[in-house]
Amino acid sequence: MPNDSRPAVLELIGNTPLVRVSRFDTGPCTLFLKLESQNPGGSIKDRIGLAMIDAAERDGRLKPGGTIVEATAGNTGLGLALVGRAKGYRVVLVVPDKMSTEKVLHLKAMGAEVHITRSDVGKGHPDYYQDVAARLAAETPDAFFADQFNNPANPLAHEYSTAPEIWAQTQHDVDAIVVGVGSAGTLTGLTRFFKRVQPDLEMVLADPVGSVMAEYSRSGTLGTPGSWAVEGIGEDFIPSIADLSSVRHAYSINDEESFDHARQLLRAEGILGGSSTGTLLAAALRYCREQTEPKRVVSFVCDTGTRYLSKVYNDQWMSDQGLLASKHYGDLRDLIARRFEDGRVISVGPDDTLLTAFQRMRLADVSQLPVLVGGKQLVGVIDESDILLNVQNGEAHFRMTVTSAMTDKLQTLPPDASRAQLQDVLDRGLVAIIADASGFHGLITRVDMLNHLRRTLA
Repeated sequence: MPNDSRPAVLELIGNTPLVRVSRFDTGPCTLFLKLESQNPGGSIKDRIGLAMIDAAERDGRLKPGGTIVEATAGNTGLGLALVGRAKGYRVVLVVPDKMSTEKVLHLKAMGAEVHITRSDVGKGHPDYYQDVAARLAAETPDAFFADQFNNPANPLAHEYSTAPEIWAQTQHDVDAIVVGVGSAGTLTGLTRFFKRVQPDLEMVLADPVGSVMAEYSRSGTLGTPGSWAVEGIGEDFIPSIADLSSVRHAYSINDEESFDHARQLLRAEGILGGSSTGTLLAAALRYCREQTEPKRVVSFVCDTGTRYLSKVYNDQWMSDQGLLASKHYGDLRDLIARRFEDGRVISVGPDDTLLTAFQRMRLADVSQLPVLVGGKQLVGVIDESDILLNVQNGEAHFRMTVTSAMTDKLQTLPPDASRAQLQDVLDRGLVAIIADASGFHGLITRVDMLNHLRRTLA
């Protein structure tokens, strides 16, 4: 077989399909989504990964055996890792700690070196992910700092690939494009192209609540940044390559609406997108429903939802973050992460083995389980220490029954117990068992209490 220096997989980047949204109320408009999730690395950022590396090779900034360094919310890193590793470069990436586990594991599986830093600090702080990456690049011999926020190859990738594809796929008939801003490469590249071929086209900005981009585009005022859970879009500063001159509408979309729309898109259209896709869809639908005349509108499925299965598509994570609506009781039941009445309790029976209990703890990422008879009546609680105490003398003891190791002398709290009574239980290193005459409601751990306090302060 010939040894082609340009791996064939890279030829699959771009030319992604455009599909019409058919099961949402789009008002008088026709809404299309460009499936950037179909790129080989799973996101729109494959385009700029290829463009930035190709440009750096051409001008000598990236030499054989060199190292690619970048700060990334995950997808640019995946694009750089796909292209860089295929071409034989070392890839070093700095990601903020709010990134999904799937993204980090994917990066490591491709051979990238991943440095995780804080997501709660802003530009100029020594732990800010872009500053960390710049520092690593300066300290690494033969390093190329991709610097997507300032790299001209970023918007050029969209000006000469993404934009012409949309123009051709819409048969030169498109009125508005809904886009988010991370590094601003997509917005800027599309703006440049459509100013030449369709000057009246409206750019519509979809921005997470907490980001400064939407307000800046509306008023020119740089507000105080907040925090948001959506990944990949939204900024606490204005990227130097950002061209907002064609933005005619800007929508601020909160996390709850973003995540909900991503989930709706999967259920309604069968399209599995990430959290930023939910933001874009929510903004696109708002824009479409506000129109009084028919328009043809394009937006993006920015990346695949497979890298958010532990977050956007995980009911438990969504509940822990306060992003999934649940019944409010006004008592301790509101602190239970897995309520029995909601069908979310992970449990074992008294006749199950310790191995079964251990496996369920690992699967649910919990340290203790209620022991229920017939899936209803609480007869005990078993935790990791109970299992360890019984199996440390031999793995055969994993076949022992739960009833032989569980705690059956239970102290319960009724739902209307005070917060002080709950805190007393947690301070003694115990899990709080919430139950009353109507039955078992669930467990409250110290992690549940922390999640509740964090949501209260948010």
